[in-house]
Amino acid sequence: MSEKSSSSGSDEDVDPESGQPVELGGVLSKWTNYIHGWQDRWVVLKNNTLSYYKSEDEREYGCRGSLCLSKAVITPHEFDECRFDISVNDSVWYLRAEDPEHRLQWIESIELHKAESGYGSETSLRRHGSMLSLTSAASALSATSTSSFKKGHRLREKLAEMETFRDILCRQVDTLQKYFDSCADAVSKDEFQRDREVEEDEDDFPTTTRPDGEYNHNNNGSKEKLCPPTSPKGMNGIDFKGEAITFKATTAGILSTLSHCIELMVKREDSWQKRLDKELEKRRRVEDAYKSAMNELKKKSHYGGPDYEEGPNSLINEDEFFDAVEAALDRQDKIEEQCQSEKVRIPRLTPVPPGDAYSTIGTHRYATKVEEMVQNHMTYSLQDVGGDANWQLVIEEGEMKVYRREVEENGIVLDPLKATHAVKGVTGHEVCHYFWDTAVRLDWETTIENFNVVETLSDNAVIVYQTHKRVWPASQRDVLYLSAIRKILATNENDPDTWLVCNFSVDHDNAAPTNRCVRAKINVAMICQTLVSPPEGDKEISRDNILCKITYVANVNPGGWAPASVLRAVAKREYPKFLKRFTSYVQEKTAGKPILF
Repeated sequence: MSEKSSSSGSDEDVDPESGQPVELGGVLSKWTNYIHGWQDRWVVLKNNTLSYYKSEDEREYGCRGSLCLSKAVITPHEFDECRFDISVNDSVWYLRAEDPEHRLQWIESIELHKAESGYGSETSLRRHGSMLSLTSAASALSATSTSSFKKGHRLREKLAEMETFRDILCRQVDTLQKYFDSCADAVSKDEFQRDREVEEDEDDFPTTTRPDGEYNHNNNGSKEKLCPPTSPKGMNGIDFKGEAITFKATTAGILSTLSHCIELMVKREDSWQKRLDKELEKRRRVEDAYKSAMNELKKKSHYGGPDYEEGPNSLINEDEFFDAVEAALDRQDKIEEQCQSEKVRIPRLTPVPPGDAYSTIGTHRYATKVEEMVQNHMTYSLQDVGGDANWQLVIEEGEMKVYRREVEENGIVLDPLKATHAVKGVTGHEVCHYFWDTAVRLDWETTIENFNVVETLSDNAVIVYQTHKRVWPASQRDVLYLSAIRKILATNENDPDTWLVCNFSVDHDNAAPTNRCVRAKINVAMICQTLVSPPEGDKEISRDNILCKITYVANVNPGGWAPASVLRAVAKREYPKFLKRFTSYVQEKTAGKPILF
């Protein structure tokens, strides 16, 4: 899909005033889904976000989707020079630009926005509010714990007691440490003083005891300093005995509380273990389901992305392609059956012009080409295929027989198909009229998505453009053809007149090929002859006396890259269904009406 890109920003990538990347907007083709394929969307790149809208005029209604580019991965396509993919986790956008230059512009702009977003840098951490305090973290943890221990509040109480005991214990340790430091200093001073006094001791013996009792001589003549009696509260007024008792009580309380905590946690261990086992079982089931889903996804041929659709570099193999096409056709058949059962046909007033109006050669610019096609079909299409070994009978259902000749050109299947059928109760004129009349086309043709008459050349010739319903993963097809209806008068009075509708591809300025569809080429003819059996007695000819012999030939060049086996299988399946559906419609429309020869 082509892209008409336009930028709403300047030619520079960065705004000189703000230093931020400029906004970029334009039309890109975005892969929507396997039914609608590539669609033009208005895409806007702004503030590290890529958004898309259905069109530029619908921006005021809000975007249809957006991607944050912080963790985006931009991948230029390996083969398509205009395509690039953007993936964020499991979300993938497939985009196509108008040309490689515009693709490069978009990729560079997206990378610039991604770099300026600062993802993973210090500034981005601050910007995203990652500076969490320990207090807030503790509060969050506390809230979680509170909700988790609604049934075990006693454990919270015991933990609170542990906090209180810890504070008391810390204060007691500080007090005891001061006491121990004071004792150590006193002992050091006492030893130093005693050593000095020993050196100054006199040799005489005995020494008179001082009244104050400060010194005393021992039996070996040394003099010792008498320590004063210890205060009941010890040094610095600390009650060592009391502190020791309190310390012992605190540690006993801690041990008791720890015992309670351990007891409570042991009681709750089974409950937590059961919860853990349940969570592990849930996780196991989720992982198994994920693996199963991934395996099923790998087995399926329908992946939905543009890499798996019809194309020269498609990732889908031939068998998967065939399975996907067959599944899509089955779905269409079910939908059509349901629609037919619910549909009430609207009577259409489509008067059938007299046969003489279709006997003349037109004067329009394609008149010569139409006459050439008519003569070729009359010469070759009516030839009997019974003795031609190149024709293979592929379908035989009652009066209907379908033949095929296998022809390939440059790897593309061009198999001519030829079907013969006999339908009672209708004439060749009626069959060809309903096959040619565009007013009733959608009443019986179920493969067409939409069509329109591009130009009316004459009363019996029109140029028609139509698109066919897409059958994923095959690309959608369209066709532009001239459709002409003719009555060929019999040269022998004993031979019936022949009615013919020929459809062949042409070109027209108002319906040029696009990248949305693959343009198919066709050369199709519906040739009908009416056989009348004489009625009994003097009865008038009724529809019971008429039989229409139909010869349908189709030469189709589908284009594209669909595998040959798939095209042949689809043709074998769909052509007989089409012919039966159309002839049944004609019988229904003509029942009870006057016969039109």
